[in-house]
Amino acid sequence: MEKQEFIEKIAGYVKKYAPSYGILVYSPIIAQAILESGWGESVLASSYHNYFGLKCGSSWTGKSVNLTTKEEYQPGTLTTIKDNFRVFDSMEDGVKGYFEFIQNPRYANLKGIKDPETYLKAIKSDGYATSSTYVENNMNLVHVYNLTAYDVPNKSIDEIAKEVIRGVYGNGEQRRQALTSLGYDYDTVQARVRELLNTSNGKTVQEVAKDVIAGKYGNGTERRERLSAAGYDPDEVQAEVNRILGAVQYYTVQSGDTLSGIAKRYGTSVENLSKMNGIQNPNLIFTSQTLRVK
Repeated sequence: MEKQEFIEKIAGYVKKYAPSYGILVYSPIIAQAILESGWGESVLASSYHNYFGLKCGSSWTGKSVNLTTKEEYQPGTLTTIKDNFRVFDSMEDGVKGYFEFIQNPRYANLKGIKDPETYLKAIKSDGYATSSTYVENNMNLVHVYNLTAYDVPNKSIDEIAKEVIRGVYGNGEQRRQALTSLGYDYDTVQARVRELLNTSNGKTVQEVAKDVIAGKYGNGTERRERLSAAGYDPDEVQAEVNRILGAVQYYTVQSGDTLSGIAKRYGTSVENLSKMNGIQNPNLIFTSQTLRVK
């Protein structure tokens, strides 16, 4: 199995089971699976689906296997021992088994942790591993393979919505992709953005759209700048302007746009767009330029 495929499979099961066990960070657990199982290629992992080196202990009543392992009871000194390890029927069972394992009261402090290094330090301190470099080795995997991309979002919807208003995530599709990649629901964030804008500025998006139609915010780049300065999302307002105007629709040129691409998107032709907007050279349009498309 390729490394990225292994990461994706482990991450999928971690995401599936972690929330129900009160675990809010995923990257250190994915790293543990990589480290403990040697990317799933150790005998314990490949033959017995135990990806975390889980020993039986006194509470385990399931299947087991006796294998040789090494422990670092003294820093820098490895001791070879034989012990009984838990056996699972599949990768999914093995990942679920990890969460069942850390239900032991001594691991109760792991619940609610959102920082990967804090999680690893806590579980090491709880006695999960004997390696003196356990935290460092796992954090190296977290960084090298960007495992934090699988973590639960750490910011509240209000925090993200305020960042959206400040322009942190751009506009339109760029914003949607940025928020989605961070694990947030775009529509939920946008709804909160609208609430904050309506509350903080005294006017609803609908009211501001009517002001735009009345010419109070100017056109093109000037309009976008003035709306942004007032705390409104120019694209949100423009969408409402388009809705109010009905048949008339406008589009703000984004970086990388071409007139032919815009024409295709709105079911029209380059010739029509050029006529409606007085464009002399169809190959020359500018970012933030507002075009009538219908």
